[in-house]
Amino acid sequence: MLPGQPAPEPIRLRTLLLLRWVAVCGQLGAVAAALLIGVYVPLVPVLSTIALTILLNIWLSWRPAHRVSDREAALQLGFDLWQIATLLALTGGMTNPFALLVLAPVTIAATSLPARHMIALGLASLVMVTIAGLVAEPLSYEGGGTLALDEPYQFGHWVAIVIGVVFLSAYAHRVSSDLVTTSNALFAARMALEREQKLQHLGGVVAAAAHEMGTPLATIKLVSAELVDELSDLLPERPDIAEDLAILRQSADRCSTILKSMGRAGRDDLLIRAAPLESMLAEAARPHMERGIIVDIVVSEPEQTVLRDAAVVHGLRNLIQNAVDFAGSRVTVSADWTPSQLILQIADDGPGYPPALMPRLGSPFLTTRPRAEDGRGYDGMGLGLFIAKALLERSGAHLAFANSGKGAVVTVTWPRDRIEADMRGALGENPEIES
Repeated sequence: MLPGQPAPEPIRLRTLLLLRWVAVCGQLGAVAAALLIGVYVPLVPVLSTIALTILLNIWLSWRPAHRVSDREAALQLGFDLWQIATLLALTGGMTNPFALLVLAPVTIAATSLPARHMIALGLASLVMVTIAGLVAEPLSYEGGGTLALDEPYQFGHWVAIVIGVVFLSAYAHRVSSDLVTTSNALFAARMALEREQKLQHLGGVVAAAAHEMGTPLATIKLVSAELVDELSDLLPERPDIAEDLAILRQSADRCSTILKSMGRAGRDDLLIRAAPLESMLAEAARPHMERGIIVDIVVSEPEQTVLRDAAVVHGLRNLIQNAVDFAGSRVTVSADWTPSQLILQIADDGPGYPPALMPRLGSPFLTTRPRAEDGRGYDGMGLGLFIAKALLERSGAHLAFANSGKGAVVTVTWPRDRIEADMRGALGENPEIES
């Protein structure tokens, strides 16, 4: 789980109760159908087994509402598995057409529980199905006949159930794990984008504060300078007052310098929706300019204006960060305009992408990167490329990852009409002036 993300309940108690009530209704219906067609069913043990399930559901319904833990969910599914296996043992074992229902608890466990619980329930199902097949009472008719299958067919049914347990549980668990991984990665991307937007809002507030406080600080500086001149003439025997006023003026100068730097840091106005491409690339690379790696920005048309979006800036920043993390000494960010596209390349002189990971680049939680020996790296979850890919593709870009022989290369391609900002567009028709 990611920090701040709520831990999900493996499976709701209401869902378990509902599935169990549906199973009870189906089992009672199957018993009634068997009696109607003349099949002998040991009613007392069969109905007693079903009654235990009903009592369990009633008891769970009366308990105070609570979250179901992994262990409790596994125990409940284990009970369901035992109940189905017992009914199979009482009603023909492998000859019972409902034998495949033993797959239900294992499949539910595979989609909602950790692997250890799924494996435990899978092994338990194999043991229970085997015992049910060995000790099962054959189904018999009222006329004295029995419904029995030859041993090869019974063994074939057993093998089919075993294969079903293994395949369905593994398949369901893999699909469920992929969905959870993607959900966690999207949650991380959403947190990163929200952080970027909060920083933009904070930057606007800082710039406004710096602007508003500039005037009173200038007044303080002016008045303190005049007081120094006047008091030096009126009270020449009190040099300490002049020193205090000098300290006051120096403090005002220091506050002015701090506010100017804050204003520069907060000049990222939310109303700036377009910017020169070179400026936007410099903004994305700025946090990584002083990490010991040279970052070169080469733009064929540096004054060409593009749409400035926080998501695009954050995505490019992640790609540049990844390049700086693994670069030997230099990262080159180059951009070329064609009549229909903007082609942006981020290349480094590092070891390149591992060949085994090339087909999966851009997938969430691809790797946990170790800290580099020179201290430039950081312990991460491998989400940088996924977040960058998701944010940039949302803006209309297409990403391609490759090795150039001198390091890794990421190529980001936008259709020109999706990224270019038209700063020369018409303002609209002038209103007619009626005389």
